[in-house]
Amino acid sequence: MASPYEILGVDPDADEAEIVDAYRERVKETHPDQGGSTEAFRAVKTAFERIENGWEPGDAVPERDASGERADPTDAAEPAEPERPPEPEGVKVEYLNYEVMADKLWELTDDDLFEKAADGGLDPEDYGEFYVRDSESLLEAAERQGYAWPFACRGGACTNCAVAVVEGEMPSPSSHVLPSELHDRGIRLSCIVAPETDAKIVYNVKHLPAVQDLLLPASRFEASSTD
Repeated sequence: MASPYEILGVDPDADEAEIVDAYRERVKETHPDQGGSTEAFRAVKTAFERIENGWEPGDAVPERDASGERADPTDAAEPAEPERPPEPEGVKVEYLNYEVMADKLWELTDDDLFEKAADGGLDPEDYGEFYVRDSESLLEAAERQGYAWPFACRGGACTNCAVAVVEGEMPSPSSHVLPSELHDRGIRLSCIVAPETDAKIVYNVKHLPAVQDLLLPASRFEASSTD
């Protein structure tokens, strides 16, 4: 059974920067939009998390539990005292899937959009929140959480990874393909932006008509992928 280091394709003595770089490359390679599979994508995420949590060569690789996820052999042990969860690192982003929003006939301009989403009993892949670290783009943070958000190039040269910023500050670099009218409406490319404040965003807005007109096949941008 492959170890977390083998899954990421790095040596056990790799430093933190090498591990992070390898992780980012592997999530791109295994992403369903790039010909990978959901299982391989999630295996890469799990491997990275195990290394972050102190997995060492020689440690047992947990078997899959009944749900299909890898079970941690320490899960069954009762801690002597409840441990306080660590403080989240980074800026909080609340997200909503545009396809779900459209199916429910909600609008980006609804004042109570995220209140309706919170009360809607939505699947965690469609609505929830996570934290974006200082060194990450919005897309990278979503992938670290195991979400296969759409993308094509990662270089700001297409709109497949577009999101709508409903609340919060998320400035764009100067080099991107979005026309000014879309940018002024809060549309951003998740591969090249990061939130400066807590934010609420709708992802998967490549299906928004004004954005959909700008979509191009991922194969056109293979050379535009960036680290």
